[in-house]
Amino acid sequence: MMNQEGLGAYQNAQNNAQAASASPHRLIQMLLEGLLDNLSRARGFMERGQIADKGLTISKCLDILNGLSSVLDEEKGGEVTQEMFRLYDYCGRRLFEANINNDVAGIDEVTRLITDILEGWVVLKPENVKVGAAQ
Repeated sequence: MMNQEGLGAYQNAQNNAQAASASPHRLIQMLLEGLLDNLSRARGFMERGQIADKGLTISKCLDILNGLSSVLDEEKGGEVTQEMFRLYDYCGRRLFEANINNDVAGIDEVTRLITDILEGWVVLKPENVKVGAAQ
């Protein structure tokens, strides 16, 4: 059986291989999925009182939110892009507050919002997706 470090390295290699061959549409989907995974981990760390791990994991979540924001194209996306900027910003602020206050409800709120975004993203046709920085 693999130890945790070995498993983590294997998963990281798998993710890197998938990302290298993924379309821009799939990359965004992978970021959203990774964000949800890290939100779940942060919630668990928070519930168990693992403060350092919680902080590191929420920091990863904030990095992913920044990555998602960075690929939004204001010129092509118009009002929808502005709404996504605001939503990602709100999620980041909510996570920051949740981290400081050990507020599971904040993580749950962001999880619901990101789940809704992912569900919408999955039904989009990849050929209709224009990702600014990824093209």
